Parts: sequence; structure tokens; C-alpha cells
Amino acid sequence: MPGAIYAEGLVKTFGDVRALDGVDIDVPEGTVLGLLGPNGAGKTTAVRVLTTLIRPDSGRAEVAGVDVLAHPNEVRRSIGLSGQFAAVDEYLTGRENLRMVGQLYQLSAKKAKRRADELLERFNLADAADRTTKTYSGGMRRRLDLAAALVVSPPVMFMDEPTTGLDPRNRQGLWEVIQELVAGGTTLLLTTQYLEEADHLADTIAVVDHGRVIARGTSDELKDQTGGDVVEVVVHDRERIPVAEEVLRRLGDGEPSLVEHTRKLSVPASGGAKLLAEVIRELDGHGIEIDDIGLRRPTLDDVFISLTGHAAERAENHRGHRGQGDEGAAAAEKPENDR
Repeated sequence: MPGAIYAEGLVKTFGDVRALDGVDIDVPEGTVLGLLGPNGAGKTTAVRVLTTLIRPDSGRAEVAGVDVLAHPNEVRRSIGLSGQFAAVDEYLTGRENLRMVGQLYQLSAKKAKRRADELLERFNLADAADRTTKTYSGGMRRRLDLAAALVVSPPVMFMDEPTTGLDPRNRQGLWEVIQELVAGGTTLLLTTQYLEEADHLADTIAVVDHGRVIARGTSDELKDQTGGDVVEVVVHDRERIPVAEEVLRRLGDGEPSLVEHTRKLSVPASGGAKLLAEVIRELDGHGIEIDDIGLRRPTLDDVFISLTGHAAERAENHRGHRGQGDEGAAAAEKPENDR
């Protein structure tokens, strides 16, 4: 039986860009699917199809048991959406924004007011509730937008990179809100580039790259795909990094990755503590001084490296260049495309 969010064979192109290339999604009721991928992977396009904002070229989708293409208005009554960018009226106050959303959902004026007050308190906006939102910081607007998506507590929620721009305290607060929603039966599709967010919140994870789902499973299942453990070495002398890389390449189970500014090398490896001792001997034999060395389980970042050939931080580095958007140059050409 299809889940609360279901898609099969979704294809969407924008000019020469194939944003979705046969995406399948199945999210059981009351669970969280984390959709991971770098900028341009197709995450936001998938969300926009599932929330009826754009139509796919082919494929089918259901949300809350309703066909997205055949009955879009019915789907909209069952979902909440928080997009990549805050969609608030800057000439209204925070309180007025939330009341307006409540009344658009046909809540009574009294219920809309009560719900607005609850959400302003929950998202730490009560002190700024009666200021116009054009005076809000970017993070405050983001929190207000998230609050607006929760006015009617819909059974199915879509959150597209919801914590972008939030400080750690407010990010943690949103995580708690999400956990409360899911505990109450809400189904959530969450796109994110913060790997710890998916690790913390998602029941299952789908990794998307170039418009395709290239891996799926629980966080532990995906980590297990990268191999056993990971050896990490912090080299003291930057000039000795190439020699240390060669040692890890020979003793490890893959290509070493380097975090340049910390001089930290990582490589998947099997053999446990015995291998770690061998790495130490080899580095010492080459006269390589190390500041730190350790053995740990794989992280979701290791999954990214294994599956896509690059670390997820590279996607993070482009957050300041959102003008081209989530699907690259096609966003500049098509207003309906991802940003």
C-alpha cells in the first residue's frame, strides 16, 4: 500500500536540464523522509511536484491518498509547505501574517488569533509579534514562515531546507517542533543539506543526485554501505600531507579525502584497532608527525563522498550563490524552476 507521500517515475525537464529523472518516493504515514543531495540534485523540484506547484512531464504521485495531478486542490487542503525562502508579507506584522494564514484556512477569527499567539511563542517571536516583518532579520522571517506552515497542523508536511539561516538554538527548537509533529502522526518530507539534521530527524533517507535517487535506507544502513570504519589523521606539517595520503590509500579501502584547512585526512578502512596501529607505524616510519589520529564509524558525509564523489560541504559553500537556484542555470530561465 502506498505511503502518505508516494511518487513513481517522476520526470521533469527545464530546457536541457533534466531536474528529475525517474524519481520514486514512498513515505509511510507518521514518518520522516530526509531527502539529501547537493544543490542542483532535484530535491526542490520533487517537492514542488508533490505540492502541486509544478506538473511533472511524466510519472505519478499521491499525497494523503489523493492523486496530485488529478485532484490538486484536494491535495492542498491536506498539506503544509515551508519552502526554501520565507514567504511572508513584509507590510504586515508577524501576528497579522499568522492570523491571515489561519483565516485563509477558514479558521474563525478567534481560533486564528489563538493559534497565532501559540506559534509566536513557540518560535520565539512573541516580543516582535507586533512589528512589521520588513524589520525582521532573515532568521526571524524564516521562523515566521515555518510557523505559518503549521497554522492548521496538516497531516502531511513538506519542509524544503527549513533550518537554512537559523542559529543553532532556533535550529534545535525547530527539531523539537518536528519531533512533536511526527509523534502526533504527521508525515514529513524534509529536504536538507545539513547531514546532522537528517541523521537526527529522518526515519529513512534518500540520497538524490542528478535527478535520481541513488541510495535509500536508514542512516545506519547508508553508513554501512561505505564500509566498516573510518581512519582519521590530522597531519602536523601541511607539506607532508601527500605522503600521508599515500599511506592511507595503500592501507585503507578507498581514496582518502582531505579537509584542507584542518589538515585532516579520512579513509574508509577495515581491520579495526589492528589497522590503526599499522597506520601509526607507517606514518612514523615515514617521519610524519601527527596531531591526532582516530577510528570512528562512517558519517553521512562519508556516505556523500562514497555515493557522489564529493563532500556535502561543497554544497554548503554555495549557499551564498542562491540566485542561480537549486537546479542551476535553468532556474534563471524558468520562473517555476527551483531556486
